Amino acid sequence: MIVRIPSGIRGLDELMGGASIPENTVTMVYGPPKVGKSIFAYGFAAGGAEMDEPCLYISADYGLSDLKRNMAVLGMDPESYLQKELLYVIDAISSISGPSGDEGSTYFSSSVHNPTDIMVKLGVAIRNITNRYSMFRSVLDSLTTLMAFNDEMLIVRVLTAYIMRIKEAGGTAVVTYTEGSADPKVETMLKAVVDNIIHLDGSELTVEAMVGTGRVSAPYTIDDSGIKVVHEG
Repeated sequence: MIVRIPSGIRGLDELMGGASIPENTVTMVYGPPKVGKSIFAYGFAAGGAEMDEPCLYISADYGLSDLKRNMAVLGMDPESYLQKELLYVIDAISSISGPSGDEGSTYFSSSVHNPTDIMVKLGVAIRNITNRYSMFRSVLDSLTTLMAFNDEMLIVRVLTAYIMRIKEAGGTAVVTYTEGSADPKVETMLKAVVDNIIHLDGSELTVEAMVGTGRVSAPYTIDDSGIKVVHEG
């Protein structure tokens, strides 16, 4: 029996007949720029936090302040999640764009220039989480930014290591990727190492591959509460 967890995305679980994300798998959310990939990731993280399930968020696109602001705009409560240790952040961008925050049990500063350090911080954060929780979520947002600062094949290897560590620790993850931003062969490799694939095109969400589920699609909108999948069922 496949154990599934709520996605945190309005309408998506109903589209797939119930809680939609298979536990202990990694889902790639991809599509063109500005179609809601990060918003999907915020919903996945917040959906867990609202059920007291922590999320380890590797943020390569936004520093901690921007990440909190973006989530708050969508009605989420990142400050509360951090205080309750339901949100752990590896901030890989602030160190090159400005001052980083003070490191603590839930915040780790790293750099998109240094995937090795990101993996080290990942290990520390996973230990902090699994000391308290048996289940957790993780987000890597985004692979595209990591590839912009590093060799693409290196990031394929980093993604493979990330998936292995998350799964060994019992986590369930979402990674985001901008369609067409890498060499086509590399993009094929990225899709080959994840378990599930969801495509966003700005108007339609398509589950292209999901453990135990067939291909399904439906229109979606983005409003003040995030992504909403619209379907008749």
